[in-house]
Amino acid sequence: MKKERFSSSIGLGSAADEPNSLQPADHNVQPRWQDVIKRRSFLQGISLAGATVTADVLLGKQLRAETTHSSRRLSKNDAALLRFAAAAELIEADLWQQYNELGGAQGGNPAYIAALSNLDGDMPQYIADNTDDELSHAAFLNSYLISRDAEPVDLDAFRNLPSSQATGAKNIGRLTNLLNLNVDLSWYRRYRSVQNTDFGVHFKGPFTISHQPAIPLNDADTPPDTIIPSASPQTPGSSFTGDAARMQAIANTAGLHFAFIEQGGSSLYPTLAFKAKDPEVLRILVSIGGVEIDHFGLWHDKSGNAVSQPLALITDPVTGLTFPDLNATNSELDQTNLILPEPCEFIDKVLPKCSVIRPTTTHNGGAVATIKAFTDDLLFLGQSPEFFTFVNRLAVEADSVPGGF
Repeated sequence: MKKERFSSSIGLGSAADEPNSLQPADHNVQPRWQDVIKRRSFLQGISLAGATVTADVLLGKQLRAETTHSSRRLSKNDAALLRFAAAAELIEADLWQQYNELGGAQGGNPAYIAALSNLDGDMPQYIADNTDDELSHAAFLNSYLISRDAEPVDLDAFRNLPSSQATGAKNIGRLTNLLNLNVDLSWYRRYRSVQNTDFGVHFKGPFTISHQPAIPLNDADTPPDTIIPSASPQTPGSSFTGDAARMQAIANTAGLHFAFIEQGGSSLYPTLAFKAKDPEVLRILVSIGGVEIDHFGLWHDKSGNAVSQPLALITDPVTGLTFPDLNATNSELDQTNLILPEPCEFIDKVLPKCSVIRPTTTHNGGAVATIKAFTDDLLFLGQSPEFFTFVNRLAVEADSVPGGF
């Protein structure tokens, strides 16, 4: 029977050059074996060095790809996704600028700032930072569209809505209305439920906010020098009266509105990202979307302070809105400190429940759904038909991009 000869695992030389591991040892075997080991060690060293060089080259290419954005023209579909995102950010930037002028860290309305600070002492700084974020998103998205030979979004022609006349507000045209809002609170229970809107479930808010301002209207309605009590067990919400109650009710509305706005962005960006084809567009949508989710987590936490003691039970003397104590219901659907998303149905009801952002289907969380939610919120109250035609066209174009769910 012919004996098999030992061959090199790295394919060096012929079988005749390798020692026969089954033959008896002779005086030539050991020197030849040492020679093979030396050759292999030398070549292995070259291979390792080559691998290192190759890895460095590949890593360099990867780093260049990650730090130098593409100069290719955007596809029509990817441009549609970013154009709607830019429009949404311009809209959000406009409303946050109004909040910031009156109640931000450099805001000019002392009573409003004091009332917001009852929700959290850092509220003015958070408002200022959120405003900066939205402005940066809008500026970046439009600049990026231009850099990829796509048309940016300009809403300046629609800045015709009135400003607040209260101390601190700039008297300029606005895209959005914060003087008379219907704040949808369905998100509050949606995130505490084990059910998911994407499976056809409809949620109602724990109470109703309708035709309520979220910023001071004017100095006659809410004087900027109004003394706002510091909310405490000794000064519960039910103790607020007159101008102080009116201002605190406006601030409480704002706190809940902040969360409503940002939960919309938390759902919108995933629905857009699922459709992106260009890796750089996907990177943009995921990266900005992550900040929107961060915003929602922040405001979800702060909003609970408007509907729990000591600020609960404040009644707006003008509109009659009373903020309930949601903790008094002893229900997990209302409990104010349950701010992390409850695990819910996801993808398929037969799968285990999972803690996720929801909704993330185009029908429930996409561009058209976003514009509808803003419209129902009365955020666009007073806007022109041309405005609605324009933003709805952008929304339909984004939702019509193939892909997603």
